[in-house]
Amino acid sequence: MNTSAVLDILLQGLIAAAKLSAPVLVTALVVGLAISLVQSITQLQEATLSFVPKAVAVAVALVVCGHWMISEMVSFTNDLFARLPSLLGSA
Repeated sequence: MNTSAVLDILLQGLIAAAKLSAPVLVTALVVGLAISLVQSITQLQEATLSFVPKAVAVAVALVVCGHWMISEMVSFTNDLFARLPSLLGSA
């Protein structure tokens, strides 16, 4: 296994991690921004007002995107297993 193969696997892993975390992070960001805006307008500074809607929105995002996330991880893992013989030098 050479350095370029390791860097390629690392790059693919980082891209996969970014793709898989994006729906959850973007959802939390948008809901957090909306709740923060509402709190600023109404001057209600309660911590649970931002936490509970964010938690619910993230749970909904996981339910909606969960199948896609699992299929992406299975595809990534299958690609790694398919590359294993060439990485070990036996192909």
